[in-house]
Formats: sequence, C-alpha cells, structure tokens
Amino acid sequence: MNASQENLWPAPFASKSLDATVVVPGSKSLSNRYLILAALGHRPVRLVGLLRSRDTELMMDALRSLGVRCEIDEQVDTTVTVVPPSDGRFHGGTKVFCGLAGTVMRFVPGLAMFADGPVDFDGDEQAYARPMKPVLDGLEQLGACIEYRGEEGRLPFTITPPQTVSQRVKPSVVSIDSSGSSQFISGLLLIGSRVPGGLELHHTGEKTPSLPHIRMTVADLQGSGVRANADEHARVWTAQPGAVQLPETVTVEPDLSNAAPFLGAALIAGGTVRVPHWPESTTQPGVLLPGYLEHMGAEISFPVIDGVRYCEVTGSGHINGLGDFDLTAAGEIAPSLAAILLFADKPTRMLGIGHLRGHETNRLEALVNEITRVGGEARELADGLEIVPVPAMNLKPAEMETYADHRMATFAAMLGLKINGILIKNIATTAKTLPDFANMWTNMLA
Repeated sequence: MNASQENLWPAPFASKSLDATVVVPGSKSLSNRYLILAALGHRPVRLVGLLRSRDTELMMDALRSLGVRCEIDEQVDTTVTVVPPSDGRFHGGTKVFCGLAGTVMRFVPGLAMFADGPVDFDGDEQAYARPMKPVLDGLEQLGACIEYRGEEGRLPFTITPPQTVSQRVKPSVVSIDSSGSSQFISGLLLIGSRVPGGLELHHTGEKTPSLPHIRMTVADLQGSGVRANADEHARVWTAQPGAVQLPETVTVEPDLSNAAPFLGAALIAGGTVRVPHWPESTTQPGVLLPGYLEHMGAEISFPVIDGVRYCEVTGSGHINGLGDFDLTAAGEIAPSLAAILLFADKPTRMLGIGHLRGHETNRLEALVNEITRVGGEARELADGLEIVPVPAMNLKPAEMETYADHRMATFAAMLGLKINGILIKNIATTAKTLPDFANMWTNMLA
C-alpha cells in the first residue's frame, strides 16, 4: 500500500437505519470567545467542557505566547483555568501561530493592542489566502501599526501597539466592511471595552454574514460585565469602556454546528440520532439546524431524560428539496445540508452564503467539485450554491478531497452513508473541531 492509499479513510456505509446517541464536544465558537474574554479579565476563570481540538489548542498556545496561563486540569482535560497577566499587559516581542483557525487569526490580533511591544502573526500556508484586512484596518484606525510580510491584508504580519495610551472620553469610531466574515466585527468588539473611551463600530457592507455569531459575541461580552449594544438595522455595534470579567466558572455548551453531520445522518440513512445537552436557548447559529432538518422532512423532538434535554431527529429516508433557501444566518452548516440535499426530491438553491468562499477553503467551489466527483450536479451562484439531485443509483464512489477543511471531511463522510465505497483523504483534518470524529462516526453506525 502506498502512502497516498494509507491516508485514505473508508467512509462507513449505512446498511441499516440508525439508532444512536452521539455526545458532541463543546462549542468551538464559545470556547475561543471565552478564552479571549478570560485573558482580558483581571482574575482567573475556570472553563468547564472546553472543546479540546486543534483550533482551541492554537488559541491557548497563542494566549500563552502573550503571557496568559492556560492550566489544564489533570483529571478532566476539558476543564481549563485561564489566568490573565496580573497587570493587564500582554507580552510583546513574541510570535503567535494561527494555524488555519479563523477565530485565532481574527480575535487574537486585538489583544496585541495591549501588548508591551510588537507581536508577529503567522499561520499555515493555506491561511495566507484567508481575508484579514477588515479587522487589521480596524486596529489601524485604533492606532496600531500593521507591517505586512506578504500580501497586504493577509498573514503573515506584525502588529505594533499604539505607543501612547489615549485619554479619549468619547468612543473611538471605527468603520470596516465585514461582508467577508462576521469574525471581523467580533474580533474588534471583544476588545471594545478596553479601548480608551470604548468603541463604536460601523459595518459598511450591505449584508452581515453569520449575524448570530455577532449576537453570540455581544451576549458573551454582556456576560462579562461589558455594556455592549447592537443596532443591527443601522449596522452599528458599541462597547462602553470598562473592565472585562467572566464569572469564576463558565460551562461551555456542546457545539450545535458540529451536531449537523450526526443529526443529518438520520435523514440520509433513515432512523434516529439524538444529541444530549441540547440547550433550550442559545446564541449558537446551530440552534437553527433542527428547523432546517424539519423542512427537509425529519421528525424533530426534544425529550428530557434523567434531567438531560436531547435533540432527537428521525428520518424516513425521504428528503424534501428546499427550493430557494436563505442560509445567511448559519452558513457554517451549509456543507452538512448540502450532503443531505444531494439525496433530495427536488433542487435547492442555498443563498446568502457567498462568504463561504473565504473560509478554510473556498467551500462553494469545493462542494461543487466533490458533488460532481460522485456524479451529482451542483453549481456556484453569485451568493450561494445550487444542488440538483440525481437518482442515488447514478452516484458513484470516489476518493474525496477535504481541502484541509474539517467541514468538507464531514460532508464526505455523510455522502458515504449512501454511496458505498467513498474514500476520504486526510480525515484527520476533522481534528480542527472534532478530534475523535472518525470513531464517533463509526460508533454511530455500530
């Protein structure tokens, strides 16, 4: 067997309907926001149920390089205590490695505003293609100096913080176009209360992608004692000056977007899949997933068993196409929905997700490539993706590319439920948010 064959993972085929309970690890989005907010505080914070994945490891390593202690519990490795610098100043003259993590490359640069010297940022070579300029433009408007060591607006770069601390009373007004990612707004809002006079942030683009993720940031700031507000109609967000401090202990919710492949599997294979600890209310965009699956024909329920609330999804094997479907609010689950909709009864046009071209890979192009590879039919739209189902008997096994993108890997695994013989290149890329995905997926079918 050659090296390339050794790196192929055979996706399990669903020979019978499912009946499985899948425990999904903590939310990446919440985990990395809590890590940033804990670092900005003035006393230790204990994070319980923190996701342990490549993205969160990169975040903790980035914080450590800035002088933040991240202490992992010896008994429970998903419990991490974050100890911020005693004087509130981060270490300068250091290097931050972002990998391919959007939350690291877009949230950590703001912390460099409060460092005692320049901070170098770098990442995976593939990260050099991910847009960064809006958040860096915002930091320049706040007085930072950005020196690019490659293409302007992209990694790698060096941030030199303002040399003098402003005595502003009025908020600093910053204008950026965040059409490419909601993380640009979140990255600036997270430091807004530490900016002299606070922050008034204007989004100049016509659309705001992944608005629930910005609402998550605002809610987490408010939970940290920050007076943060949003005028979504005017596309203006504010953070009043003041201290940032999370409660002494914070519990991280399960990652509802990472539940999408597992719950979606019930529609493709038939049967029932349930995920425990499903919150009654949350800021995670993944909370929209059950409603989307219901539109596709799933039966959805939320039973409470022994005090634990579950999301339970049952599929009959028939999947409804959605026609024109606005997915602006939850674009990160688009690959999972695309896998389901390949087997639907009519075409679907997923709209409002043009910004996925700037994710770990150009996800729209990647989805078209991989759907075509198995004999399906899909095409890119200006702001989305059209999927035209073909009979399942016309779909064929293939070696699926993952593009170093965790959601493309889980997308391919979902296709393997109904297309026998799917082989996936680099399934290990799922470690970005689901380190044990391959075992979780195999156990779901056991």
